[in-house]
Amino acid sequence: MPSQNPSVVFLGGGPRTAGILERLAANRPELADGPFHIHVVEPYEPGSGRIWRFGQHPGLMLNSAAADVTMFTDQSVQCEGPAADGPALAAWAAGVLDGTISDVPELPAALWEQLRSLRGSTFPTRQLQSKYLEWFFRRAVRALGTDVSVTVHRDTAVGIEPGPDGAGYSVRLAGGGALRADVVVTALGHTDSQPDPASERWSRFASRHGGFHAAPSYTTDVDYSPIAPGQDVIVSGMGLAFIDLLVLLMEGRGGRFEETSGSGLRYVPSGSEPRLWAGSRRGVPYHSKISSTLRGEPAGDPRFFTAEAVRGLLSRHSELDFRRQLWPLIAKDAAYGYYRELFTGSPERVTMGWAEFSTRFPALDWYSSARRELVATAVPDAALHLDLERLDRPFGGRRFAGHHDVQEAVRGYIEHDLELRTGPDHPETLALFTALLRVYMELGRIVPLERLNARSQQDVQGWWHGFFSFVDSGPPPRRLREMLALHRAGLLQFLGPGLTVAADELTGHFVATSPQSDVTVRAKAFIEARLPGPAVARSANPLLRSLHSAGIGTEQQLLTSEGAQSTGRLLVSSGHELVGRGGKIRGRLFGVGPGTSGWGAGAFARPGTNAAPFRENDALARKILTAVAELTQPSYPCAYPCARPVAAAVGKA
Repeated sequence: MPSQNPSVVFLGGGPRTAGILERLAANRPELADGPFHIHVVEPYEPGSGRIWRFGQHPGLMLNSAAADVTMFTDQSVQCEGPAADGPALAAWAAGVLDGTISDVPELPAALWEQLRSLRGSTFPTRQLQSKYLEWFFRRAVRALGTDVSVTVHRDTAVGIEPGPDGAGYSVRLAGGGALRADVVVTALGHTDSQPDPASERWSRFASRHGGFHAAPSYTTDVDYSPIAPGQDVIVSGMGLAFIDLLVLLMEGRGGRFEETSGSGLRYVPSGSEPRLWAGSRRGVPYHSKISSTLRGEPAGDPRFFTAEAVRGLLSRHSELDFRRQLWPLIAKDAAYGYYRELFTGSPERVTMGWAEFSTRFPALDWYSSARRELVATAVPDAALHLDLERLDRPFGGRRFAGHHDVQEAVRGYIEHDLELRTGPDHPETLALFTALLRVYMELGRIVPLERLNARSQQDVQGWWHGFFSFVDSGPPPRRLREMLALHRAGLLQFLGPGLTVAADELTGHFVATSPQSDVTVRAKAFIEARLPGPAVARSANPLLRSLHSAGIGTEQQLLTSEGAQSTGRLLVSSGHELVGRGGKIRGRLFGVGPGTSGWGAGAFARPGTNAAPFRENDALARKILTAVAELTQPSYPCAYPCARPVAAAVGKA
């Protein structure tokens, strides 16, 4: 191809980039059918990237069932580009197994065994997911056609500089090379950060006293070898990172689980495991994924949290408050879905028909006494009343008598959660899950982020995302059964809610306490089991730090009553363009993913859910193709003077 053809450079080659490539192929016939170059800079295997790479512990699993994972922009996605149906993970696995999908490299024997046992309800390993993502990436590249070259650079970007006279960009690589680009897309996914001040103090404390501290990080990349067998370890956080930690420190050290009568599990230790003391703000793990099925009327679209309702709020208010104006609508939609299933699927549990309840419920404010009275009248069993605040803080206001009381409470909570979410008698939990998922996917589409006040933007990225993850994005049920088995084996103890950790200089111990009990635990080891928060200025990623120091990229700042506060996120416009120092937006420089100020909603999703990441991928792909088409116009100045021809359809540099 001639060297003047436009060039698009993706920094990061994980599933988000793969999804945008698929959208480029789907939209290209309409918007830009001429030749151009694509470069993908990714140190790991393209498609899976770092987080989903094959080289992880084989016991690590997805928290989604195989039938609920797709990379394809199906007919449900409301976007300008055409749909592109394709197999979800479960269907892909079946196709690989029966030979109808043959363009897959040779798989290890362990993965073939997984393919043979996989069902739609199976929670697959991340190793199997990595192969699906890598296959999708290669498929997306082929769909671009032979006149679009794609070169993968197994390298890391360390800087972006404007090209001569401001035309295009030069992307510097850690290996010493540079790529000229007309369009740049940063899709870095979850990146590490330098420790925040508190974590840094704890690390220095541990170093001084011969202890161990693990700052927030991607769990599988932490070296836990300094932790000795039998050593007490304080763990802060009981989300998905904690689940991974249990795998690595228990089965990863040679232990195993055995099935017992009554579908129980027994843990057989190897003797190399430490003893973990785990706590968090809530004091309980994320809710189990759900295996029940709906019995009542099928779930519908959101009824209260709708585009029309939000437009009405926007017409009356210059700024919206999430907690005061949006959350009551979200809560009503969650409750409407929950009660519809309860009334139509389990009518023996209510004293009123759904027709009457659904007629009276919409007119009542979420926090009104009339709404509570209606529910109390219609649903005699108070345990079936949906209390979202109680759901968010299950031990709120409770005072524990001591260590034994904490253990009984958390163990009972986990057992009850498994009963609700995996037994046949409570499909209303699935209806709640579905209603929250639909709202979560709609939020970024119908609410302009810039129209939220500063406090609400913090709430959305903080509390709302955390609450949704707690309820809807928890681990497979087996992981909670394993947690109970580890507790019975004496290798896992619970610290309770409101966990606080301090450092005792006199003894060299970390000290964990809960304000709701008198339990105090001292240990020489402390693990912060969570992903690091977003950070640009103190990112461990050299590209983000370079963007910040050069003023090409900035951290999002929110003006609060205490003054400007940084969220740590890379600031992008509503069109995903990077916003530099002084509010300057440079053309054709984009940022997507969890570390940006955009809504963010993962990289893959359930089929048939109008998934937010697929909508974003399509919109961004169309922007890129429009730019490519403009660059090929005869009157447009070439911004790629140093391009070198790339002949292969897919190459590596």
